[in-house]
Amino acid sequence: MKIWMDEGFFFGLSVFETIGIENGQPLFLGEHLERMEESAKFFGIPFELSAEQVLEWLAGQRGEETADFRRHGALKIMLSQKNTLFLPRKNPYTARTYEKGFAADYSVIRRNETSPFVYRKTANYGECILENRACHQAGLDERIFLNTRGELTEGTVSNLFFVRDGEVITPALSCGLLPGIIRRRLLEKAYARETVIRPRDVEDCQECFVTNSLMGIMPVRRLGAFSFPGGPKTAELAVKAQIL
Repeated sequence: MKIWMDEGFFFGLSVFETIGIENGQPLFLGEHLERMEESAKFFGIPFELSAEQVLEWLAGQRGEETADFRRHGALKIMLSQKNTLFLPRKNPYTARTYEKGFAADYSVIRRNETSPFVYRKTANYGECILENRACHQAGLDERIFLNTRGELTEGTVSNLFFVRDGEVITPALSCGLLPGIIRRRLLEKAYARETVIRPRDVEDCQECFVTNSLMGIMPVRRLGAFSFPGGPKTAELAVKAQIL
């Protein structure tokens, strides 16, 4: 693999998408490429990648060494001024992960809701990596960021949702977060509503879950001092997410 030393390598001015692969098929491919194109244009990165190119690359992944990836995998596509990289790996989420659910806490680092980087998937990802690593070292699964106004935003790798009195709510985009693919689908189907959520609001919620393109919908059993035993709304949406 040849990698050119451009701004994406030196300064993090590259964009990426992580696409779920199930039985050799990419999930939500069109939406991932649409979001990637918007981000690339924002940062002045040439965008010529097509769905056909991705499918052609996937078709070439044969053999025993890529069997797990094809069955239940994750394809990261990174794009910079001079590089287009396809990076396959196994999807880490299993049936056991969903049965157990996530335990999460709050990060002491604040999201800067005025920064264009928080709204796009870029290689400026060090903050998320360090916080995700730290939360796993603490025996947790995810860490939730607040913004400079003290409002909940998102996790290190996920969008955040709550169920309050039967209604599904998620932090508003203006709070400073990535507009995830599953999040977008839930909002478009009117399964959820955007609003401002603060830590004190969490005690009024009965359920909590997080989402991304690899995990789908993951129940959160604990966030900070509050426990969520699971509930019907999360289970209902987890089923619906399979046909989103």
